[in-house]
Amino acid sequence: MPGKNLSREEAQQRAGILAVDGYEVRLDVTSAPDPAAATFRSTTTVRFRCSRPGASTFLDLLAPAVRSVTLNGRALDAATAYDGARVHVDGLAAENVLTVEADCAYSRTGEGLHRFVDPADGETYLYTHYEPADARRVFATFEQPDLKAPFTFTVTAPAEWDVRSNAVHGNVTAEDGARTWEFAPTKPISTYLTAVVAGPYHVERDHYSRELADGTVLDIPLSAMCRKSLAPHFDADEILGVTKLGLDFFHEQFGYPYPFGKYDQAFVPEYNIGAMENPGCVTFKEDFVFRSKVTDAAYENRANVILHEMAHMWFGDLVTPRWWDDLWLKESFADFMGAYALIGANTRYSSAWVTFANQRKAWAYRQDQLPTTHPITADIRDLEDAKLNFDGITYAKGAAVLKQLVAYVGSDAFFEGSRRYFQRHAFGNTELADLLDALEETSGRDLKSWAAAWLQTAGVNALTPQVTTDAEGRITELAVLQDGEVSRPHRIAIGLYDRDADGTLVRAGRLEVDVTGARTVVPEAAGRTRPALVLLNDEDLTYCKVRFDEESLEALRTGLGDIGDDLARALAWSAVWNLTRDALMPARDYVALVLRFAGQEGNIGVLQSLHTQAKTAVDLYADPAWRGEGARLLADGALRELRAAVPGSDHQLAWARFLAQTAGGAEHLGLVRGLLTGSARIDGLDVDQELRWALWLALAASGQASDEELAAELAADNTAGGKRQYTVCLAARPTPEAKASAWSAVVDSDELPNALVEANIAGFALPSHRDLTALYAAPYFKLLERIWSERTIEIAIRFVGGFFPIAQTDEPTLAEADAWLDGHPQAAPALRRLVLERRDDLARALRAQACDRG
Repeated sequence: MPGKNLSREEAQQRAGILAVDGYEVRLDVTSAPDPAAATFRSTTTVRFRCSRPGASTFLDLLAPAVRSVTLNGRALDAATAYDGARVHVDGLAAENVLTVEADCAYSRTGEGLHRFVDPADGETYLYTHYEPADARRVFATFEQPDLKAPFTFTVTAPAEWDVRSNAVHGNVTAEDGARTWEFAPTKPISTYLTAVVAGPYHVERDHYSRELADGTVLDIPLSAMCRKSLAPHFDADEILGVTKLGLDFFHEQFGYPYPFGKYDQAFVPEYNIGAMENPGCVTFKEDFVFRSKVTDAAYENRANVILHEMAHMWFGDLVTPRWWDDLWLKESFADFMGAYALIGANTRYSSAWVTFANQRKAWAYRQDQLPTTHPITADIRDLEDAKLNFDGITYAKGAAVLKQLVAYVGSDAFFEGSRRYFQRHAFGNTELADLLDALEETSGRDLKSWAAAWLQTAGVNALTPQVTTDAEGRITELAVLQDGEVSRPHRIAIGLYDRDADGTLVRAGRLEVDVTGARTVVPEAAGRTRPALVLLNDEDLTYCKVRFDEESLEALRTGLGDIGDDLARALAWSAVWNLTRDALMPARDYVALVLRFAGQEGNIGVLQSLHTQAKTAVDLYADPAWRGEGARLLADGALRELRAAVPGSDHQLAWARFLAQTAGGAEHLGLVRGLLTGSARIDGLDVDQELRWALWLALAASGQASDEELAAELAADNTAGGKRQYTVCLAARPTPEAKASAWSAVVDSDELPNALVEANIAGFALPSHRDLTALYAAPYFKLLERIWSERTIEIAIRFVGGFFPIAQTDEPTLAEADAWLDGHPQAAPALRRLVLERRDDLARALRAQACDRG
């Protein structure tokens, strides 16, 4: 498979003959502050052994130019050795030294070495991001996870800059307005885990120490970094406090000292993902530096991500999957540990499992019902496959299954198995069997059948209670029905809920049962009084969709908000949302539940999820004939709850943002403008900068914000965040000219940075503007293959997913998608997967609309 892609077979062949002893990488980024400078100098020397002297191989490199290639002192012709994606070398010796000097490109897509100029002060910042295979944009490399090696970085940068990499730095020498930073060799790590962060970053420092079992003291220098212009908003003490709690927890549980020396955490601009677990130099999206007030759910999410990345230091960095087939060996574990450690490390975020049940698993349920779903242990043929498998299966479903596994084998056996796994495979690569072997030893259980059912098959089961009663209202039989293409074993709790004296729905009984096969009878339920609500998977012990018998569903219609237990209530909300998505509950009925009970919801994260889901229900799942009425009901409900919310509370802020998302009528938009101008006021509501942009977006999308007003707001907030929000507002204006401009900005040029590509798509694709964007459906399908071939995969993914005409929700658009898929069987598999997934979203919306029409 030539070109930028790399197949699993090629990687296996290369690993079969090579062993890498080390890299020395020299980068000169002194040109970075010059906007006219497109490249930087990269010199890589790699030492490696070959088990078949005389053989040939290749290094991966994506660079505008290669200056020289030298193998074992022999100069090769760079023009013939380099084909634009690979450096080919032949005549290998048993021991080899290869040096490649190249001009590599500064990135504006978040892939490779990303360059950002801060509009607030003109300062330039750099950072790298590689996963799964973009280290080759910065230096020549054997770009696959199982060819681990130590890396020694030397970076020359402007004299006033700070530079960080995976290891601690040694000598720093100054010359001609620059400084050269020499870093110590790393431990053996995979190429995608290496990192460089450089620029005039604001840095907060701390340290962590603990006494180890052998009596020695482990001392870890800590730092947290952000752009200088964000420093006034940087709550480094909170970030470093969570970091220390996490280090305590993981040392106690994993029994293997943190192996990478220091622990830097850099919050960087225009980052494509939430964070990346580069050992010793973790990078995060700078949205986690909050410029304005956010709800506690945002702080919990950030803490979760901090702990997720920290878990990777062991699951992923110390021990790394051999190939991307076993990506779950790091991502499922980190996703599970993010929630588990929020509780176990004694952070203040006690509702972590509520958030997991309501939000993370929603991601998994959606992904697992797409036609492209896959087992947790996936079949990853190449790098494009790998890029798309950072998904809800690998993360959230895998984490849910691990939660179940911990309950199955016991936490003591699970963590002892993890400790053995780390000890055996430290700085190496593993596959599924390596972990199962360790866990089987410590648990005494045969996990192969468990793995076959849960890790090696795809799809989600639905569990439904079947309740029969006698004339006195006593249960004669309670059975659990399981559907799905694969029948799995489920250990579940069944909650029996009735109202107490105060009218709260409380757990009056609890049954625990192993569900196997299509129908499982629960004999312990016989003779009990029929409860108001039968809640399967109470306590969220397994991974499944939950259904209800009719009496339980009626109890939810009249009292979902009265369920006293936060987790049980979150599970009920999740279940009714799945019913709506599955066209088993009319969208307007779901909206009615939200309007009736969301005001009672105490968990702020759940409330914000309800807002998102209710808006999706109206935009996509409701009968188009009712859509306008549904939108008005949501806006009325948002305004009512905003006025009723406790002044200054997180709930008040959430309802204010929801009003901004739903405002459409004169009353709503009048209040929005009044909040912006100061002529209207809600007691306790601080209309800060981020809320101002949300309100301006409401006006812009309704055609009630002038160019001059939006420009004035940008002038008052001349920041990276302000530029993104301004771009969204411009694209969101309800005019043909605004849509054409946003489309052209993305399609006709590749000069926009990733953040502004995303902003243009977000404003363009508002569902309420479906009449304006309908004419772009045909050109979208015509452009798919061109965009996929010409743009980086990160930008191509955004184009394919963001511009897909999902808002049309009509049969002709579905037919266009089918026609493209039928007519392009040879298109790149990753591209076909993305289109097929969006096509399935559209088909699901049409089924839901049919249900809503009745």
